[in-house]
Parts: sequence; C-alpha cells; structure tokens
Amino acid sequence: MKINLAVVGLGKMGLSHLAMINAHPNVQVAAICDASGYVLDVLEKYTGLQAFSDYERMLREVALDAVIIATPSAMHAPMVRAALDRGLHVFCEKPFCLDDADGEALTRQALHSGVVNQVGYHCRFVGAFQEVKRLLDLGVIGEISHVQAEAYGPVVLKPKGSSWRSKHSEGGGCLYDYAAHPLNLVTWYLGLPQAVGGTVLNSVFSAQTDDEVFATLYYAGGKSAQLSVSWSDESFRKMSTTITILGTKGRIKADRQECQVFLRDTATLPAGYQPGWNVRYTTELTEPVWFYVRGEEYSAQLDYFVNAILSGNASGNINSFSEAQTTDRVISMLIEDARRGPLRRSEEQDVAKKRWSFFA
Repeated sequence: MKINLAVVGLGKMGLSHLAMINAHPNVQVAAICDASGYVLDVLEKYTGLQAFSDYERMLREVALDAVIIATPSAMHAPMVRAALDRGLHVFCEKPFCLDDADGEALTRQALHSGVVNQVGYHCRFVGAFQEVKRLLDLGVIGEISHVQAEAYGPVVLKPKGSSWRSKHSEGGGCLYDYAAHPLNLVTWYLGLPQAVGGTVLNSVFSAQTDDEVFATLYYAGGKSAQLSVSWSDESFRKMSTTITILGTKGRIKADRQECQVFLRDTATLPAGYQPGWNVRYTTELTEPVWFYVRGEEYSAQLDYFVNAILSGNASGNINSFSEAQTTDRVISMLIEDARRGPLRRSEEQDVAKKRWSFFA
C-alpha cells in the first residue's frame, strides 16, 4: 500500500521534506503546492510532479491520503483545518499555531476525525534527546529539581534583510521559531508548568519581534526550568540546542551530538551505565534511515508519520497536535507574562503578600 501525499510550502523545510518523503517506499507524492511560480515550474519540469499554486484547488482535484504543511507559520491554522475537513492525515511544521485558540480547536477536530496528526518538532527524534526521555522515565537521576533549556544560533544578525520568520504576525519571532524547540523538549520531559515568570522577549536587531527569550517555568514540588534562547548569536555556526537536568541522584546534559550522564546511585543503574560519568553518542543511539537529508531525525519523524498512517494508529503520537498544543500553551503563558512586565508582576506579588499577611 502506498500513501498518496502532497507537500505544501516549498521553502527550506518544504524542499527537505519533499526530498525525503519522495524517496519513501510507502509514499507516492501526488502533488506539490507553493505560491512561487518559479519553484513550481522548476520542480514540475524536473520531477514530473503535479504542481499547484492554489491549495484549495489541489485538495479538490487530487485524491490524497495525507499532506505535509511547511508554509509560513501564520498559514498553518487555515491549511490544517481545510485538510482535516477532508479527513486527511496531517503533518504540520512547527510551530503548530500562532493563536492558541486555533491550536485547541484543531487538536479537538483531529481527535474527533481520528486521523494521524503530527507536528515537526524534530528534536524528539534525536537519539540523545530520546535517551534523556528514557532515562527520566526510568528514574535514574531521582527527583528532578531543575532543567536548563538553551538554544543559540545565527539567524537574525542585522536590522535589515529579515524574512517572514522574523515578522511577529507571520513567523512569531524567536519565541515561536527557535525557543519552541527546547521548550517542546521541556514539556516532553516535565509536562505543562503551573506558572511562568520573569519572561523577557528582547529585540536585538528585529524591528517587529523578539530575538532573545529568557524565562522561568514553575512546576509542582519546587521543580523549575529556565529557558535561555537567542537566534542573534553568531558565535554559533548553526542552531545549538542543549538540555541540562539536575536530579537528586545525578544529572544529565544532552545536545544533538551526545548525552552525558552523571550517576551517583548504584542501585538504579540502567544497563550499560556505571557510577560517575557516562557518555552516549547520538550515532550509537540512532537507528539507520532510508534517506538522509540534514540529519536522521528529519527522516525519522516522517517515517514515524507514515508508519502511524499504515498501522492505523492515530493515538499515542509523541509529536501529535495535542503535544504541540502544550508547547503553544506555554508560549502563550510566556507572552502574557512578558506583557505584564516586571513592575506589574511586582505589584501583583505585593498584593499577594498583603493578602497572606491578613490571613496569617
């Protein structure tokens, strides 16, 4: 059985997805869609794929099972909705939706339709970050006390020449496009926080949106997570995402290349680990993929999507709309916290202190 699929949006990520999915043994790319006539002409000429500039027309005229949506972020919600209305399985690039209400509605619609739904948070398919999740589920570092989530890279390095990604209304800025990655890992590991605080959305070069994101997430039992992200840091050649987790029995630090684990409790050692420092490399934690572009995780997430469709497993997807919506919800909390600002937060804290002193 082959899945008839369309790729919508043929920018950097869309072209990457097209290259990978077009080589998948269980997929037939039935159509491509983009607003650029030049891109469509070139691809149609050299690939023979049926090309459309009108998304709705493509949905009407082509028999599809699924779509991959890799358009600018502001277009995600209406395009996902149109696909779900036709009962199609949907893979949508991150961030899921710029409006939290849209994300909630689409999550409900996807659950009601019973279709496979997935968002492209590729870090969840990086071997080192998957190993972190496995170790946390085993409880090898005991009770978590703190998480440090960081991402830095050279995306916006001058005031002019920015793309749709750096326009708040189209891409959501650093918060939605960059900070969403480490934040999505934090919500995978710890879930939805009870509150957020000290949020700073700072502009370095961009006139319309944030280039830096700093915040603290608060969890039950005294757990906390700190988010530190900048896409205006040219000391990094490309995006670098790092997660550090402190626990009562050890600590874990992971990035794209490796997972470093320090364990002090010999009673809970998993197979292959010893007391003290351990290092597991992504190369030894990653299964081979059928087609390689940029990194195994990009192919792995698409293969995961295809296999979910073939197996009829619309639930339990680790990158489902519901999972992405949790990340979107935290982003909304951060935006609201930043809008309140430090003075407003200070006033609210003073009111709270007076209230508690009255009851005391």
